[in-house]
Amino acid sequence: MATVEFPQIIERGADLDVHKDTVVATIRGTGIIEETRTFGTFTCYLECLIRWLKAFGVTHVAMESTGVYWKPVYYVLEDHLDIILVNARHIKNVPGHKTDKKDSEWIAQLLLSGLLKRSFVPTAQTRQLRILYRHRKKLINQRSREKNRLQNILEDANLKLGSVVSDVFSKTGQAIITHLIKGVTDPVQLSNLAKVHLCAKNLSSKKHYRVVLVIIIVLWLN
Repeated sequence: MATVEFPQIIERGADLDVHKDTVVATIRGTGIIEETRTFGTFTCYLECLIRWLKAFGVTHVAMESTGVYWKPVYYVLEDHLDIILVNARHIKNVPGHKTDKKDSEWIAQLLLSGLLKRSFVPTAQTRQLRILYRHRKKLINQRSREKNRLQNILEDANLKLGSVVSDVFSKTGQAIITHLIKGVTDPVQLSNLAKVHLCAKNLSSKKHYRVVLVIIIVLWLN
C-alpha cells in the first residue's frame, strides 16, 4: 500500500499524549530527528518538557482534550508555546495495534500538516471567573438544600414554626431557632421574640434535633 505524504505547513511541532502521571511527547519537523520522550506531570517535569521543546525550536504543540488530565498541562505550557487542543474523535488513527508512541507520532504528523482543528479554550481570566461562579452556584444550591433540611427537622420535631411566621429564616425565625437550640421550649417566651404576636403552639424539642439545627445554622446559614 502506498504511503500518503501530507504537505508540511508548520516547521517544527510536537504532540503530547497526556495521561494521569505521564506525558508522552513526540517532536518532528524540519532539521530535527523525530524523537519521543516521556515526562512526568508534576510542574517541575513539565518545565523540563518546555525547555526540551524550546531547545529543538518547537513552536506548536498538539494535545487531545480527553478527560481532565490535559488541563494542568495546558495551563503550564500555554504561556510558552502555541498549543492546539483537539478533539480526540477528529484525529482517530487507523485501526491496528495502539500504543502511546504511535498516537503521539500520528498527531505530530497531523499538526505539521495543519490538519488539526483547534478547540476553543477560554482565557485564563475567564477560566478563573468560571470556577468562582460555578463554586458560588454550588454553594447557593447547597444552602437551599440545607434550608429545606432545617424546615424538615422542625416539622419532624413537631415545631410548627412555618405556620406562625411568614419566613422561617427571617430575623424573627432565626432568633426563635437559636433559642430552641439553647433548649428554650416555652411558647410564650418564644413568641415574645417576634415583632408581632405569634400564636403559641405545642412545642416539643429533643436534644438530637437541636444538634442538627446547630450544624445547619453554623455551617450554612450564618
